[in-house]
Amino acid sequence: MKKSLLIAASIVLLACQQQSNGDFKKIYSLPKVLKEVSGIVYFPEKKLIYTLEDSGNKNAIYALDSEGKLAKTITIANAKNVDWEDITKDKSGNIYIGDFGNNDNLRKDLCIYKINKNQLNKDVASAEYIVSFSYPEQTEFPPKKKEMFYDVEGFFELGNYFYLFTKNRSKGFDGTAFIYKIPNRSGTQKATKIGEFKTCNNYNHCVLTSATISPDGKKVVLLSHDKIVLFKNFKGDLFHKGTQTEIKLNHYSQKEAIVFKDNNTLIIADEKTNKVGGNVYEFKLE
Repeated sequence: MKKSLLIAASIVLLACQQQSNGDFKKIYSLPKVLKEVSGIVYFPEKKLIYTLEDSGNKNAIYALDSEGKLAKTITIANAKNVDWEDITKDKSGNIYIGDFGNNDNLRKDLCIYKINKNQLNKDVASAEYIVSFSYPEQTEFPPKKKEMFYDVEGFFELGNYFYLFTKNRSKGFDGTAFIYKIPNRSGTQKATKIGEFKTCNNYNHCVLTSATISPDGKKVVLLSHDKIVLFKNFKGDLFHKGTQTEIKLNHYSQKEAIVFKDNNTLIIADEKTNKVGGNVYEFKLE
């Protein structure tokens, strides 16, 4: 991240929950080479985090060990970092890079890169395939300032589909976010809008910067700068139709990346801005 539609009401139970600062703890500082971390994914069997940086940075992913030390840098030779905003994996351990940062809602080259798990031991890897997509609801580039809904900084892979959660950049921000579903297949795919929901109407506190799903598939968590949104008790992939809970982290920084460590523990990373951040944290849900 670089610093009107009528909303159909979703049938959700909206609850506000606060947790003490003791649940949110720093586990290590990021290596100095990583100044703009924008996504993380966790491999529990290796105790490794893979991360990346957003626009203006290298077309590379970075492996960090359990102490936060840089274990490996992997250059993706056939990929361009236009604006890499999140990273995720599938059940087999293949990695996906979301090149869908779209601050000005101008882009027509949005895509997701698949990095086969067999490439992760190399210094220079190649993307196995590219998934290109666009949003059918966007007909103007850019749209009107009150309809700037087409930036994304968070996604995950589930059941051979990607789920993208939009970052609202509209004038008169009201917390509206869209959920898009895209097939995990090579080539140009159709992005289908499957739902929308609201957070709060304060951009600095409720804009969405990353997304993750628990290993058991029962919880979806979305990140903002000082809180998370938790979806539970949903059926299928209608995440927004379950219970929606806001959980305050009692810590404000430019948080850009989140992933589940286990079914109840989250790992969160932030950029270093004005001497604040540049760390990796853990947060217990229950």
